[in-house]
Amino acid sequence: MAKKSSVKVRLVPESKPDSKHFYYAKKPTAGEKAKDKLKMKKYNPATRKHEWFVEKKLPPHSK
Repeated sequence: MAKKSSVKVRLVPESKPDSKHFYYAKKPTAGEKAKDKLKMKKYNPATRKHEWFVEKKLPPHSK
């Protein structure tokens, strides 16, 4: 079976990480970009502005 070429990460607002709003994005598992934390400018409906969203670990799932 082949290895995954990307992994799913959670993006939370940089200014308020405990916010209810977040995004999911795909990040490569190999290469130079895999080592860096993902940072994107996205729309935050809570503040009604475009803000920087940073990568954070996915929460553990429960069965």
